[in-house]
Amino acid sequence: MIEKIAITAISSISPLGISQEEIWEAYQKDKTLLKKRNINNEDVWVGALTSEGQKEIKKLQQSDAKYKSLDESVLYALFASRNAVKNAGWKAGDNFGINMGSSRGATALFEKYHEEFIKDGVSTTLASPTTTLGNIASWVAHDLQTKGPEVSHSITCSTALHSLLNGVAWLRGGMAEKFLVGGSEAPLTPFTIAQIKALKIYSRENTEYPCRALDLDKKFNSMVLGEGASVVCLEKGVTENSLAEIEGIGYATEILEHNISISADAVCFQRSMKMALGTIGPDDVDVIVMHAPGTKKGDSSEVNAIEKIFKNKKPFCTTNKWKIGHTFGASGMLSLELGVLMLQHQKVINVPYIKNDKHPDKISRVLVNAVGFGGNAVSILLKK
Repeated sequence: MIEKIAITAISSISPLGISQEEIWEAYQKDKTLLKKRNINNEDVWVGALTSEGQKEIKKLQQSDAKYKSLDESVLYALFASRNAVKNAGWKAGDNFGINMGSSRGATALFEKYHEEFIKDGVSTTLASPTTTLGNIASWVAHDLQTKGPEVSHSITCSTALHSLLNGVAWLRGGMAEKFLVGGSEAPLTPFTIAQIKALKIYSRENTEYPCRALDLDKKFNSMVLGEGASVVCLEKGVTENSLAEIEGIGYATEILEHNISISADAVCFQRSMKMALGTIGPDDVDVIVMHAPGTKKGDSSEVNAIEKIFKNKKPFCTTNKWKIGHTFGASGMLSLELGVLMLQHQKVINVPYIKNDKHPDKISRVLVNAVGFGGNAVSILLKK
């Protein structure tokens, strides 16, 4: 019998806020949290932290001399991890494992140090140690004083859910009793946004909803970048205090046609969702939190994959990209957080400009999807 794994705590920092109560309250409103910011002498849409969140990160950065030189991606992870561990009741002596990922890592610092190098021809001493991708998990482990395993990785936009896959594997393999998993991203930097614009997928909309994620009738790509971190505490066994059970996990990769390709009916998602469902029938899934990045092809291919798997029993589908933007490597865990909140509150969150009459009477199971460049899909089935 496969050992049950439960989520015992979750914490995040994002445009939604910093506490679970604040985040759920933000989801109740149909207003987007995306705002214009001047970057590269141009006003662009971004999903930035709340003013309170920014203050908390500044306070954290100034709390320790060693933290003053850390990238925001590391600081976001530290903030969310501290809260998650506290809520789970974990202590430093527990020696839990850590898997913390990021798609881009220390983007702001990398751009800063590279600019200095181009200008002066020399590199700052701290450039290398503060921009390595392993930075995030290492600093979280240092901050929480755990002696357990620490893993960092980048698997593009499915990074955070791949962290969860790793945590589950370590726990079921008997190599750890507890695992802290998640993703962090601070991509609101000039070069990062310029890269996404170069792909012709960044939103140029000047409407109430600049990111039209899940709108299959949109005529233009509408991705908007957001920032934040989200982490969960995983433990063996399910108790009354567990927030949700990880009932199924699925993953798949499809063969690339080009660097950012995904097939028209997202074969990778079909495989990952099928694996996550296992013997669970289509009727038993109440909600799907989609990846839906706001691009024409990305949204439509995932919808096609869902229709292939669920046919005429398609569950209620939603996404949070219209509200907070695409947070790259952290996005999957922020979607999972939405899934957990809907399970807890027994209420679905609509995409305000999409008509969806199929509201479930009860939410018992939520399927969460994420995928990134390279067609590396992950699907997680949550059970109440």
